[in-house]
Amino acid sequence: MRIQVQVCFAAIAIAGLVLGAACGTPTSAGSGQAVPSELRLGYYANLTHAAALVGVKDGFYASALGSQTALKTNIFNAGPDAVTALLSNSIDATFVGPNPAINAFIQSHGEAVRIISGSTSGGAALVVNQSIQSPADLGGKSIASPQLGNTQDIALRWWLKQQCYTTTATGGGDVKIMPQDNATTLTSFKAGRIDGAWVPEPWATRLVIEGKGHVLVDERSLWPNGQFVTTMLVVRTD
Repeated sequence: MRIQVQVCFAAIAIAGLVLGAACGTPTSAGSGQAVPSELRLGYYANLTHAAALVGVKDGFYASALGSQTALKTNIFNAGPDAVTALLSNSIDATFVGPNPAINAFIQSHGEAVRIISGSTSGGAALVVNQSIQSPADLGGKSIASPQLGNTQDIALRWWLKQQCYTTTATGGGDVKIMPQDNATTLTSFKAGRIDGAWVPEPWATRLVIEGKGHVLVDERSLWPNGQFVTTMLVVRTD
């Protein structure tokens, strides 16, 4: 799967968080500029979060923040958990998918969060076992998503609705959706406990290679010019 990643823009955005730092923090000598003692950043251990993975591992963010601000990281499985941490002031910023970001904006009546940078386009797919060769074969099947309400979960439910299937938040309907963390999804798929999953990379490829599945829907095929937001950088407004 082709994934477009913009590491440099995300690094600039991370640095910008320090320039707009909150009150009650140390002041750099002679500058008068308040500098926070730490920046708490969330992201997922997915290829679609390569901007975060590379930025943290190669020290781009730590360098951009400077010596007075420590980078603290938190790894999440999916967006709803990251957004909960953001809204509860457990983290300051997080790489997240568009649906959880929109939900956070709506839940806070537009007050709590802002999107400050794009990060990734592409890199999500519905992978199924060999018994499913077309959408018509999905009736009665069990399909996983990373978490209820996350970006891939919404994409899966929307697509199934277009195929005239019903789903419920509790795993009922014509197709049973079973939200679970991505590592569990791979194990469940290999063991035959689920029939497929709509997941981001690298999990889609791992389901194909390790689970002997095949791609039924490459999400790029559903969007104009094959481009769609998978990951963006969201921050607390305070």
